[in-house]
Amino acid sequence: MTHFVQSRWLYLFFVVIVGGVAGGWFQAAQQTSTEVPAPTIRVTTHLVLIDAVVTDKQGNPIAGLHPEDFVVEENGKAQKIATFAGPLQSASGPASLPPGIYSNRSQYRSTGGPVTVMLLDAINTPFSDQAYARRQMLNFVQDQYKPDQRMAVFTLTGSLNVLQDFTTDPQILYAALQRFRPRPQEFASAGRATTSATAGDATTASTVASLDASTAPATDTSGLGPGAAQLVAAAQAAAQSFEAAQVAYAQEQRTMLTLQALNSLGRILGGLPGRKNIIWVTGNLPFSLIPENRNMTNAELEESLPSQKIRSVDQHSAGNYAATFRQAHADEIRETAARLASAQVAVYPVDARGLSISTSIEIKYGVERAFKDEAATYTLGYYPENKKWDGKYRSIKVKVKRDGTEVQNRRGYFAIDPTQMKGYSQEQEVASALRDVVPATLVGFSARVRPSSANSTPGKVGVDFLVDANTLSAEDTSGGKRLNVAFYATVFSPHGKMLVERSQKVDQSFNGEVYRQIVEKGLLLHIDLDPQPGNNRLRLAVQDNKTGLVGTIDPPLGQ
Repeated sequence: MTHFVQSRWLYLFFVVIVGGVAGGWFQAAQQTSTEVPAPTIRVTTHLVLIDAVVTDKQGNPIAGLHPEDFVVEENGKAQKIATFAGPLQSASGPASLPPGIYSNRSQYRSTGGPVTVMLLDAINTPFSDQAYARRQMLNFVQDQYKPDQRMAVFTLTGSLNVLQDFTTDPQILYAALQRFRPRPQEFASAGRATTSATAGDATTASTVASLDASTAPATDTSGLGPGAAQLVAAAQAAAQSFEAAQVAYAQEQRTMLTLQALNSLGRILGGLPGRKNIIWVTGNLPFSLIPENRNMTNAELEESLPSQKIRSVDQHSAGNYAATFRQAHADEIRETAARLASAQVAVYPVDARGLSISTSIEIKYGVERAFKDEAATYTLGYYPENKKWDGKYRSIKVKVKRDGTEVQNRRGYFAIDPTQMKGYSQEQEVASALRDVVPATLVGFSARVRPSSANSTPGKVGVDFLVDANTLSAEDTSGGKRLNVAFYATVFSPHGKMLVERSQKVDQSFNGEVYRQIVEKGLLLHIDLDPQPGNNRLRLAVQDNKTGLVGTIDPPLGQ
């Protein structure tokens, strides 16, 4: 049941509580100013972030650049640089929290230095290639991994799973990779291997399957009458059509699971400072994350160009499916690419087979490239002069006012506001975040969970939320600043069934002094939960309803 908290008493609650009681456990969780990264205030206008990798002609990183050294153009028009950050330096370990306090805030999840995720993709990679990729990763960690490189290992095996959360210890990473066991592909489509396709070509697998069917030896009908021969031909066509449908379904399922995983990683990584790398180890990219790339498959090209060649029905079907597939998922792919870009997530596709394939590089060099790019990355932010968020593609060009430099950056973006996309649902967004394997970080907050006390209803479990208002959007109103935030406390069974869900919503304007206190000390809210028997899991979530961004944490239940 959802509770909407909008009454006058809430205003008084914040005046009294935020300035007083909330300070007790919150201040205990604070670090000195030198240990806490400077927060980024989220605003209602759209900030475009660009990671520019700047090197000399030999590929060595160039240090010491300043905002005035850069020129940023959007659709050929110069933009004013509003935010700037140089390459992140390796730090010690994450800050520690006081007993009983749990948080997803960046200083407790990351050191502030470079962050890399290794994603082992089992749904798009055959069994044998998974084993090869695992061996290569073990060799890399054993021989070349440096202790100051912070890495996590995730797997995509139908759903996104975590083998090892972030660590700088190569022995821990090595042990985690040893636990990974290759598994048969989900949706392997009629038993056919899908890696005969070229990575980055989302449709080759289906095309190959269809062409395989069309070129299979035909049944000898020479001894049959005309009627029987027609029946046999019809049966063969039906079988080919059924196989093509199986392939299409498998491709569809793998694509949707992959998009879900990438969106989940965007939520998990987005609140951490600086550029984040995903080393995506896969046997076959199910789609390109650059949907403006209009490179066509041979099947699409043959279908769209006039030809004197007589082509079979299934060949037409292969070309039509390739084009239909690209068009059908264009919006989802663009939205995912936009989310990853705004979260400063760079994706490095790596061939699980160790071969040189389109847009891919071997595992060893892929990881080395990602770490090397970190040392040369400058983050530039600007508010586009074009304020119309119309979903159209906009080109980006970054220049450096220094001779002998080379700059790599994303070539553009789609002006997409996810909250305005057709079919967007705030409830679905938070529901997805509640089931992510690792806490989301896009909204930062801390929490304390205690049995019934003076601040709780007797017999209940009390949950105290304290949200970092620097990670929330604030809308200007005549009365001051308006916040629109939803709080969720959910209990899941060991098998993933939701047992309890409690939520409250704060949608209110605060005058300047109260808002200043909230920004300084946090936004406090309390929720009571009914205790549940069993070894259950608690997950808390906070959603900024203006932007749709979500943060989650997993404190122990009832401690």
